Amino acid sequence: MNPLKRQAIFERFRAANPEPRGELEYSTPFELLVAVILSAQATDKSVNLATRQLYKKANTPKSMLELGVGGLEPFIKSIGLYRTKAKNIIATCAILLDRHGREVPRDREALEALPGVGRKTANVVLNIAFGEPTIAVDTHIFRIANRTGLAPGKDPLAVENKLLKVTPEEFRLHAHHWLILHGRYVCTARSPRCSVCQIRDLCDFRDKTG
Repeated sequence: MNPLKRQAIFERFRAANPEPRGELEYSTPFELLVAVILSAQATDKSVNLATRQLYKKANTPKSMLELGVGGLEPFIKSIGLYRTKAKNIIATCAILLDRHGREVPRDREALEALPGVGRKTANVVLNIAFGEPTIAVDTHIFRIANRTGLAPGKDPLAVENKLLKVTPEEFRLHAHHWLILHGRYVCTARSPRCSVCQIRDLCDFRDKTG
């Protein structure tokens, strides 16, 4: 895909949604971090249903650590892998208290050192909580980058690096959200909704529907 097409794609995304937001509910970087850890292999909707109740009880590293694994599990039992996630979140709370003054670190290496936090989660937190122009490649972004020809790659890291290289600087801050939302609601996995796609004429996908 040539640079002019990429520019046009992001211009259309921006025109349709100038200030995109993620669908996870949070009010602090810590709440966001917990929500993103919970969202692995789960829907944002299911995470929001759980955290609405959880955050009424505990929404800081200290208060959540005081819940303990046993106290946290009932709040997140409806979410997949909840036992592992509960252990990781409680361990993360302890590290935030011990090493980071109760604050979520604004540093990739420190974030990825937290239990349950990989590169994708770190990118989400850096982008949404701290306004860093990172791109967290989930299944939606990986699919779109390859299907449309926007930034083909064999694995998520390759796609992330390509996107960071080819996305014009003016669009990097919001590229993550635009692509996820496009993949979630338009360029879906099994039946892409090409008939309502705003970038249909710019996309390199050959088997367009509708």
